[in-house]
Amino acid sequence: MKGKAGGARRARSGRADALAGGAVYSSRLENHRMADKQDEKKVTARSVDFAAWYNEIIARAELADHSPVRGCIVFRPDGFAIWEALRDELDRRIKKTGARNAYFPLFIPQSFLHKEAQHVEGFAPEVAVVTHGGGKELEEPLIVRPTSETIINYMFAQWIHSHRDLPLMINQWCNVVRWEMRTRPFLRTTEFLWQEGHTAHATKAEAEREALTMLEVYRAFVEDYLAVPLVTGRKSAAERFPGAEETYSIESLMGDGRALQCGTSHYLGDNFARAFEIRFLDTQNQLQHPHQTSWGVSTRLLGAIIMSHGDDQGLRLPPAVAPLQAVIVPIWRKAEEGEPVLAAARAARDTLEGAGVRVRLDDREGLTPGFKFNDWEMRGVPVRIEIGPRDVAARNAVLARRDRLGREGKATASLDGLAAHVSALLDDVQQSFYTQARDAMRANTRQFDDYAKFRAQMEGEGGGGMADVYWCGSAACETRIREETRATCRAIPLGQSGAAGRCLVCGEAAQERAFFAKAY
Repeated sequence: MKGKAGGARRARSGRADALAGGAVYSSRLENHRMADKQDEKKVTARSVDFAAWYNEIIARAELADHSPVRGCIVFRPDGFAIWEALRDELDRRIKKTGARNAYFPLFIPQSFLHKEAQHVEGFAPEVAVVTHGGGKELEEPLIVRPTSETIINYMFAQWIHSHRDLPLMINQWCNVVRWEMRTRPFLRTTEFLWQEGHTAHATKAEAEREALTMLEVYRAFVEDYLAVPLVTGRKSAAERFPGAEETYSIESLMGDGRALQCGTSHYLGDNFARAFEIRFLDTQNQLQHPHQTSWGVSTRLLGAIIMSHGDDQGLRLPPAVAPLQAVIVPIWRKAEEGEPVLAAARAARDTLEGAGVRVRLDDREGLTPGFKFNDWEMRGVPVRIEIGPRDVAARNAVLARRDRLGREGKATASLDGLAAHVSALLDDVQQSFYTQARDAMRANTRQFDDYAKFRAQMEGEGGGGMADVYWCGSAACETRIREETRATCRAIPLGQSGAAGRCLVCGEAAQERAFFAKAY
């Protein structure tokens, strides 16, 4: 709280007084940005060095910090709060499909991975192996889970005996370990958090339907809740999950023109069921192998939020997932103005909390309003509420929205109707974030029918964007694209009309279009 002594000190301090008081209050549209020394350091511009910008945002917004273990990160409270918010919402949606949560061991017998050849080949370079425990060499080395198909299918073999046991639909929230050579916070770390769903079904049709159901659950969740626009479809054989018959994916385009895989859903066929001898008696009393799926999203969704929405001022969080949806900044100059302003700010906070808004009153001492404004912009809070002496007298507050900076993003609202106004504003900001990100993605997605132009685009400045092209489906053409441009097949959209075209690479007949892009 700003007491009389603090107010008197600021009144005597010239420039600080101007920042903290009347000059700020009377023209607070931009004058709040006049800087203390501590305000002057800005993050690297996205257009200058996107990777540096990304790392600086994570540090300055206090989302995560480096760990003493190479490739691992420490989630700071604000970063973990975002994960908790999206985890809780997605958990609710997953349970609506009929899946139930369980938990399986972190350690997996090494022999389990060798039961499914494609699976072990796909993960062999990434696994961490435990060879000693309790001061002794283990009889069998243990794998620190890179994914849980093998341990879960071992248990499925114990649980599934009859068609009455199906469908079996299990989800778990856990950590996994993949020994990555090049790491980046949230996007690719040695240890990360995720959910992984595993289901078993009596028929292929049921399993395929489940894989597509989860694809749609993911799409709706990421677009509606995280405000991140997507393209969806199936993966090419080269990009398919090891051991899967079909992999479906949700993909987005980040602010630097590179694609990010945000989640996957796999139809596994009966490959794992055969490897782990999972069998059931069908309605005709015949032994069958179940058909299975697995699906998951991870903490890389935090990276998607940062790179889809962030700007040169810092993080921008969609209200649905923001730990704080609104922050109240009280502003006054004279000591006697402080208590009436704070009383109004406290009342506004209580009103918003009563309406279910996640709100904080920033009554920190010794910091100018300008510093606070910049601080909360860096942290991505969707709405800032400014209350000063004139606002108290008029029963108003000034609202500044994070999706629009400057005069365009400011409006006056009555303190008496503040809860309704802020709630409506948060809904509008949520939609605005999605619209802005969608428009940026569309502007950076182009159709190509000339390979030379496509290659020039991918080799140009930035990530190259998303290319929508006809592709004949051959591995040779896909390999050429990857080797010459570093672009990979991100998704082959479902439900295409089948209109004929010519493959971008070889010129042969093609029946499908596909999205190619450089990717994280």
